[in-house]
Parts: sequence; structure tokens; C-alpha cells
Amino acid sequence: MKATCHCGAVELDVTLPSGLDGAHRCDCSFCKRRAAPNVSVPLDQLKVVKGGDHLTQYTWGTGTAKHYFCSTCGIYTHHQRRSNPNEYGVNLGAFEGINPADYEPIPWFDGQNHPTDK
Repeated sequence: MKATCHCGAVELDVTLPSGLDGAHRCDCSFCKRRAAPNVSVPLDQLKVVKGGDHLTQYTWGTGTAKHYFCSTCGIYTHHQRRSNPNEYGVNLGAFEGINPADYEPIPWFDGQNHPTDK
């Protein structure tokens, strides 16, 4: 599947073994502020095919989660998960032809109580 930022500077090619099933949101201190639903994909199933030089990374705390945004339009495209660093979460709204509203209700994942924080 093709995923893009708003301005089209960044394009991802994503293979979703489970399709769009399992879309969810996270309520950690960062994700709850953007509230973008995302779907999981193994790291090797996401390729940046255009605009890698436009991607900006944001990380904090443990540095495990790496959130990627288009430096031109600011859209969050994907992130490497803290809960499973072998996966990316890909912004459901970035997929071509997909309206996240069609997948509501989208459940929330408890990111505030991460197991490694205890």
C-alpha cells in the first residue's frame, strides 16, 4: 500500500501482513496529543520510496520510539514502536484512499503504563 504525507514529499511503500486490521491509538504523553490511529507493520515491510531527506525524527525519554514527520508539511507518517521496536506504526490517515473514520471505533492502547517503566 502507498502512504504519503500531505504535500507528497514523502512516500512509503508498506506491506501489511494483516491488512488494516488492528488499527489503534496510543495514550502515551506524545501520541495522545496527535491522536492519529496507526497500524502495525514489521520493520522490513516499510520502505521509504521518496523523500527520505524530508523526514524529521522526534524521540525522547528512552529514545526507543522514533517518530517520523515530513519536514515540509509536518504530517506524521510513521514511528518505530517502543512497545515492539521490531515494528513500525503507520499513520492510518496517510494511506492513499483510506479514511480513518471508516474504521471507527478505533481502540486506544495504554501507552501511559509501559511495562519497562516499572
